[in-house]
Amino acid sequence: MLISVVGPTAIGKTRLAITLANQYDTEIISADSRQFYKELHIGTAVPSIEELNAAPHHFIQNKSIYDHYSVGDFEKEAMVLLANLFETHDKVILVGGSGLFVDAVTKGMDDFPDVPSHFRDDLNKTLEKKGIDVLQDRLKHLDKDYYNKVDLENPHRLIRALEICLSTGKPYSSFLSKKTIKRPFHTITIGLTADREIIYERINQRVDDMIANGLLEEAQKVYPHKELNALQTVGYRELFNYFDGKWTLDFAIAEIKKNTRRFAKRQLTWFKKNTDIMWFDIDDDPLKIIKEVDKMIITLTNE
Repeated sequence: MLISVVGPTAIGKTRLAITLANQYDTEIISADSRQFYKELHIGTAVPSIEELNAAPHHFIQNKSIYDHYSVGDFEKEAMVLLANLFETHDKVILVGGSGLFVDAVTKGMDDFPDVPSHFRDDLNKTLEKKGIDVLQDRLKHLDKDYYNKVDLENPHRLIRALEICLSTGKPYSSFLSKKTIKRPFHTITIGLTADREIIYERINQRVDDMIANGLLEEAQKVYPHKELNALQTVGYRELFNYFDGKWTLDFAIAEIKKNTRRFAKRQLTWFKKNTDIMWFDIDDDPLKIIKEVDKMIITLTNE
């Protein structure tokens, strides 16, 4: 049985995942695409030492920003790990806000056509010369559905979607969920949410905490490698603009908060489309959540 914990950033998924792991005496697989990289700690909200010690975690800071690591790579490695974990555990916890990576494990990857390299080369040149706004506008025109749920501050994701749109003449989203893969395990998905104002307050506070805890210094260390795909993410790109002299520090921090709020909205849009998710408020008693999970486990076990 795979128990997946999803929800927007800063909602408290790690805390709940640890509670569930302790309840079921099992281990946690992280599906947070930002937490894979060992050079990034503060800006990706990696679990604390205390949290990591509270339950076994996997896929936390296990890669380098210099590694090429795709969602397909993650799916393959996660499935191998799950097979091993299920030999000694009846249940395993999956946690993360990266919808694409969660779906890769629970539903499998979609099939995409091969794309001639010149499409990507042209898009990378457009990004370099005209900026990310042009890519965002182009995706909005070609595939509004995917535009509404993708991380618009991630040029790698934008370029991937656009190269499919341009090479096939079809929306990127039309290739999503074309096949159903039967996994050798049942999945229960728990969603954590809250009123939008509360989510935004938590995000703003988290960004302030990150700055206080040294995010500026962390971003400065990786700044010489700012073109790497792993660094095309909220919290770093904005500070790179500050280092480049384009923005003031105060403006960069405000942009981190704004872009993180936008990201949280897109996360919710993505997860809300999954009608199988059992949603809970962040203030719900964990015992209530465990009780509902137990009910679902009995139901699925008896099917």
